[in-house]
Amino acid sequence: MDEGLLVVISGPSGAGKGTICKRLLMEMSYLKVSVSATTRKPREGEAEGISYYFIDEEEFIKRINNDEFLEYAKVYGNYYGTPKEEVFKQLKAGNDIILEIDIQGALQVKKNYPMGVFIFILPPSLAELKTRIEGRGTDSKEVILRRMESAYDELNYAFQYDYAVLNDQVEVAAEKIKHIIEAEKNRVIRKKEIISKIREI
Repeated sequence: MDEGLLVVISGPSGAGKGTICKRLLMEMSYLKVSVSATTRKPREGEAEGISYYFIDEEEFIKRINNDEFLEYAKVYGNYYGTPKEEVFKQLKAGNDIILEIDIQGALQVKKNYPMGVFIFILPPSLAELKTRIEGRGTDSKEVILRRMESAYDELNYAFQYDYAVLNDQVEVAAEKIKHIIEAEKNRVIRKKEIISKIREI
């Protein structure tokens, strides 16, 4: 059995990462989501082991020191991280895992697991990105300005990814990512075991 793919998707806020990931999960039954760990308290409706693994800060730091995370970050006073053991267990079982994380986290994953497939979601333009963020109606003008400044800087990181997918239409972007996943599954480097078996026959 081939090992599963770790597909890492990131990009600027408002680029449509979450919407694309939801569509991929609906259309690709073999694609699984990695459950993150966090030190923040559960919100209403969140379930342990489904939404997140909820642990205290002392335990989280202990796991950092034991090198148990593929990536982690502290955001607004709380830690968030992707547990290695869970991801590697799923990959070993042949399941493909999708990670929707920020750029900082994606670059940590790339360092720890370079065999991953790293996809950067591009907005059609910065003007369109601003329209999308404003359309949410959840951010103040100051927050929107900060997000736009961050997006401008974050576009420089696209060159550290394997692929860049323009999200002009969600269904088209999702289709492109499906083709990327299919192509990656057939890369020679991932077929070493099969090639070896064929040579033995």
